[in-house]
Amino acid sequence: MTRRTVQAIRHVAFENLGSFEAPLRDAGYDTEYIDVAEQGLEAIDPLGADLLVVLGGPIGVYDDADYPFVATEIAILKARLAADLPTLGICLGAQLIAAALGARVYPGPSKEIGWSPLQLADTEAINPLGALRDVQVLHWHGDTFDLPDGCRLLASTPVCRHQAFSHGPNMLGLQFHPEVLVEHFEHWLIGHANELATAGISPEKLRRDAKQHGSTLEKAGAALLTQWLSRLVP
Repeated sequence: MTRRTVQAIRHVAFENLGSFEAPLRDAGYDTEYIDVAEQGLEAIDPLGADLLVVLGGPIGVYDDADYPFVATEIAILKARLAADLPTLGICLGAQLIAAALGARVYPGPSKEIGWSPLQLADTEAINPLGALRDVQVLHWHGDTFDLPDGCRLLASTPVCRHQAFSHGPNMLGLQFHPEVLVEHFEHWLIGHANELATAGISPEKLRRDAKQHGSTLEKAGAALLTQWLSRLVP
């Protein structure tokens, strides 16, 4: 098998590919992490990798004045999406894709942090999120975005209408976190301790729910990614 390449843009160490690493490896991809805090994004060839994944992080798309790499990521995504190359965005990554496609990104009505199922959109076309039907997924965001022109809405929740969207088979944006590994979940609780305290959210409840739902999500998330990879158009 000819190995393919995936570049994953990472903003904080614990928000990595998680449960997605194994299905990527099984599908013939070699993974390279690009850490924005350590490596210059200007060196990235937007068209170079077979798959580009933009991961989550605790900043907003509109924080570009304080974090200049945000503008660089959007420029990378604009070039890549214009070429219709396989691109996946998770949480902040989905928001960056939405911005690259010209949509507005802004604070939502309330923070959505916790475990709950998605409401999958019923359409005639195959919903690539089918593996997550009735599965409790992890939500961890305060921002939302308008649905970009030409994109298909795939999932919603009562708190956030735009939970997932696609633009053809090669682009997928996920506002939630299907990639989280329960064995590493404590990193999330520590890393976001201030946000949880400010929002009055119990780390113990999140920890308990992760133990209850995490393994199911890991399997469903891996199935989601495997199915999506199989439908990519070269």
